[in-house]
Amino acid sequence: MEIDLVHFCVEDATACRDWFVSQMGFQAIAGAACNHTRTEIVKSGPVCFVLSSPQTPASPAHRFLARHPAGVADVAFRVENIESVIAKAAGAGAKILQPVRQLQDSLGRLKWAKIAGWGDLSHTIIERTGITPLLPPATDFPFANPPFLKEGSEVSLEGVLVTDDSPFTGIDHAVINVAAGELEPVVAWYENTLGFQRLQRFDIQTERSGLRSQVMVHPSGGAQMPVNEPTSANSQIQEFLDVNRGSGVQHIALRTGNIVRLLDRLRRWGVPFIEVPPTYYTQLQHRHRGQLPASLCREIERAQILVDWQEQAPDALLLQTFTQPIFGQPTFFFELIERRLAARGFGEGNFRALFEAIESEQLKRGR
Repeated sequence: MEIDLVHFCVEDATACRDWFVSQMGFQAIAGAACNHTRTEIVKSGPVCFVLSSPQTPASPAHRFLARHPAGVADVAFRVENIESVIAKAAGAGAKILQPVRQLQDSLGRLKWAKIAGWGDLSHTIIERTGITPLLPPATDFPFANPPFLKEGSEVSLEGVLVTDDSPFTGIDHAVINVAAGELEPVVAWYENTLGFQRLQRFDIQTERSGLRSQVMVHPSGGAQMPVNEPTSANSQIQEFLDVNRGSGVQHIALRTGNIVRLLDRLRRWGVPFIEVPPTYYTQLQHRHRGQLPASLCREIERAQILVDWQEQAPDALLLQTFTQPIFGQPTFFFELIERRLAARGFGEGNFRALFEAIESEQLKRGR
């Protein structure tokens, strides 16, 4: 199971598309509208986002935005056997929003279905064989009726060449925030319904607030979904829940092969990032005890990157940083992550530094 694509509901799909193009370097590959919804598709390498906005109150995107600010409505998973996945989900009591459908031609076969996730999040389940449409060509997945675009197509409908020099190598993980007391039920739901397994568990506490996190991974493929719950009323997780008006996807981690080069590019294009506390780099010098080259330490500090590693594998570095919220409210943001030498984990050594960095942003907002 892999994360195939992510579907956002936004106030203005066209403006959101332009932001992804101008500030994140994505390419606009297709767009369409029906009588109630506008849908745009942006892509960068293997990372694909669907952006839907309402044109009338009849739009499903309107119903989502009536309950939440702009954010993730659906995380789609790609699987090898959709029938077995849906049968397991149904057996665990999941609500099937759409049964398995398929489309087949001489190039390949696409199967898809949809289940209700936690809260208002849904999960489209996709099975691809051969060369398939990028999206199911029906109204039920992207709210509108998107173009029938083949996976691997080189040209968009406007005739613009789609290049393959993306700095992004995939979606590393998606993080869900849930209310206090819901962590265990949510984790159990993903275990029983989709077959995820528990990995690391973290409890972070600072002078101001705290969170509890359980990382889930799927044993078949690379899908990873950490789940967070707040452990204090002024936690950044609680702030998300308050502003989002319920649980939801807090951030998506985009994997890259060169985070320093990517950050230089995105900052030039105007993407704002969190400010890492200066004390982090002072502490880093004590942590690495000569394990990291001095030149790398200087580069990391210049680029404002968090770095983590395991003592038994000091060369397998995990480098990460985080954007500011992208929709104007303190809800959804992106993580950029580079895993050198297949580094594992989620930056456990950085959790406290990250928490303090986001807390500083909360203080600026008067939280």
